[in-house]
Amino acid sequence: MSGKRALIAAGGTGGHMFPAQSLAELLLAEGWQVTLSTDERGARYAGAFPPEVARQVVPSATTARGGSWGKLAAPFRIAAGVLAARRAFARQRPDVVIGFGGYPTIPALAAARLMGLPRMIHEQNGVMGRVNRLFAPRVHRIACGTWPTDLPPGISGTHTGNPVRAAVLAQAGAPYAPPGDGPLRLLVIGGSQGARVLSRVVPEAVAALPDDLRARLHVSHQARPEDAEAVTAAYAAAGIEAEVQPFFADVPDRIAAAHLVVSRSGASSLADITVIGRPSILIPFAAATGDHQTANAQALAETGAAHVHPESVLDATSLARDIRAILTDPAQAAAMAAAALDLARPDAARRLYDLVEEIVR
Repeated sequence: MSGKRALIAAGGTGGHMFPAQSLAELLLAEGWQVTLSTDERGARYAGAFPPEVARQVVPSATTARGGSWGKLAAPFRIAAGVLAARRAFARQRPDVVIGFGGYPTIPALAAARLMGLPRMIHEQNGVMGRVNRLFAPRVHRIACGTWPTDLPPGISGTHTGNPVRAAVLAQAGAPYAPPGDGPLRLLVIGGSQGARVLSRVVPEAVAALPDDLRARLHVSHQARPEDAEAVTAAYAAAGIEAEVQPFFADVPDRIAAAHLVVSRSGASSLADITVIGRPSILIPFAAATGDHQTANAQALAETGAAHVHPESVLDATSLARDIRAILTDPAQAAAMAAAALDLARPDAARRLYDLVEEIVR
């Protein structure tokens, strides 16, 4: 047992919480005591963390939302959060503080800097988020989930990859059966809340496929609850077998079973796709901060693991063309799956842990 204490700070989205949870699980396995620092919103997303992880809820706020009053009040809430974090650290001093992005990480990282504690950040995307960019010159190590990552001038990072859940690791490198004459499986995922543009364009594109392909196609489509009825009707009208749900609890299994995945290019989604190793068509979220989803997709596009369609020019005709090209060319599909697997970092959590140990030593 190490007896060391780690403080993990993370915002309230899956993109921040999934890698934070993976590192927390490994730290616990190595005998560390672990505390999660987040705000009230983040605490609502922390249910999947092991019960051994202590929770520390501190005030935080964003200057990007909340109107004029919210923006004026944000600095005062953040300052209160920093003071609360300092008091908590004085009672129980952590050996290291690791931030995973989002405004709720500001109090912990700021308090760690004021107290001279070892500290590092993990950036999931190819473009650093606002908070991580702020702290990049003020930490001892920067771990990068996507490579290359756009870092501030003079700052270097270490490519660790994005840690994935145990259910994804269970399917890591699962053998890929290229599309043939039998049933074909298409998975459509749009992040934790689905994606309206995918619900609009993908059914139309699939309906435009040749009759022989449509007759063999089974679609699993994650859609927002308000879009699910229209998406289901669109597939039914085209005679396509489809399962439409707002959330799939077994996404790793569905990725492993898929011949092709159509997805947003969030960091966690790409980590899952590459660790399992499947061909994909990626539609980056156009409004993502710093256009980071396009940066996330860059390596997959360059290595031939994915076709990328910018949302600004996405249409059913071009999407149908690429779906057909992949599902009718087993050699191309297999090469894309292999290229995705080559980009995988299934040991990302262990790489992160090694950096933690390095800065503590």
